[in-house]
Amino acid sequence: MKARSLSAYAGLGAPLAMAALPVYVIAPKFYGDFPGVSLFTLGLVLLLARVVDTVQDPFIGRWVDRLQRKTYAWARLLVLGSVLLVAGMFAVFAPPVRTSPGVYVWIALAFIVVYTAHSLVNICYLAWGVRLTDAPDLRARVSAWREGAGLAGVVLASVAPIALAGRFGEANGYLIYCAVFALLLAAALIALLKAAPTPVIPAHSEPLPWRQAWAVPALRRLTLFYGINSLAVSIPATLFLFFVDDVVNASAQAGVFLAIYFLGGAAALPLWVKLSDRIGKRPAWLIAAILACCAFVWAVLIQPGQTIAFGVICLLSGLALGADLALPPAMLADAIPAERRSDTGLYLGMWTLVGKLALALAAGVALPALDLAGYRAGDGGGVRALAWIYAALPCALKLGAAWVLWRGNAPNRNQSTERESTS
Repeated sequence: MKARSLSAYAGLGAPLAMAALPVYVIAPKFYGDFPGVSLFTLGLVLLLARVVDTVQDPFIGRWVDRLQRKTYAWARLLVLGSVLLVAGMFAVFAPPVRTSPGVYVWIALAFIVVYTAHSLVNICYLAWGVRLTDAPDLRARVSAWREGAGLAGVVLASVAPIALAGRFGEANGYLIYCAVFALLLAAALIALLKAAPTPVIPAHSEPLPWRQAWAVPALRRLTLFYGINSLAVSIPATLFLFFVDDVVNASAQAGVFLAIYFLGGAAALPLWVKLSDRIGKRPAWLIAAILACCAFVWAVLIQPGQTIAFGVICLLSGLALGADLALPPAMLADAIPAERRSDTGLYLGMWTLVGKLALALAAGVALPALDLAGYRAGDGGGVRALAWIYAALPCALKLGAAWVLWRGNAPNRNQSTERESTS
């Protein structure tokens, strides 16, 4: 598979990431600063919107599977989802009302539109990538190309919205960002549809019953691992801006910290792929998990003004990010039985369901927990509770995910060089 065709496929990962990061990281803080908005209520509203999004993903995956043999069906789904995604992004960052209770209704509706559109595009896009090859040794590379483009989008998303908001004000800055996102999304979609490799559509088979979808023990164990790990990643993402503002006291450098983190992930991503080729996907991810915990746990001790120390933590924990991005999707592709390749969309829908449930729990649990602990954004109360929930809790969850993967029988190695591991 040539680099040019892989890059045409991977490019869509950048604008998809550009949509995800502002919604997950910036929007909670954006709305949390509105007069009279309660973090407790905001967290519950975000949880509700995410639950709606989470429940629909397997159905979207099934829809993608059913349309896979119709001419241009996936192309039409991608275009439809992209149009809705652009509209939803503008809705999120241009609320017509900023006071309760109307603002909570708008948040719920706008987020559901964004989540639904993003799910439609993302599941179809992931299914396209899984269908590019049935060779286990190429799956991590396809995933790495896609996630590498995603990291580029994340780096842009980590710097551009904050920079634009600082120069033009939040209202105008975020709208300019949405316009840039729309243009890049259109360009990437055209490249995918015109120049990317054609996905291989498997022979027709009857749709897999829901209850049998996870009959493979390795898939169940792998999904449990992915859910715990996603929660470990989602909590810091949700609380990042709060932590930078009230613990590090460096709100102006938030974009720099995010850029350091994601650039570290981009730099290390090829190394994790090479390591997984040599020792297997599961051992490579476990090494990354240990590195992430050893680096990130020190954020609990960060004091106001320690920007260099926090930057080092961002860099070191970012180095482990590449493994989180490239290896779990490749493990899932390895785990799908060969005779069930026609149900790839369903499996991906369930997989994204788990990741989104983790994001929902992060917002729906972490924000109310901070509220109950006495934390109030900007007034100095409950700052230590914020530090512990931001850093220590994710490390504990990461170790839990590592234990599940270590004890499980998820496919962990290149099947062309070794047999699937069991335990």
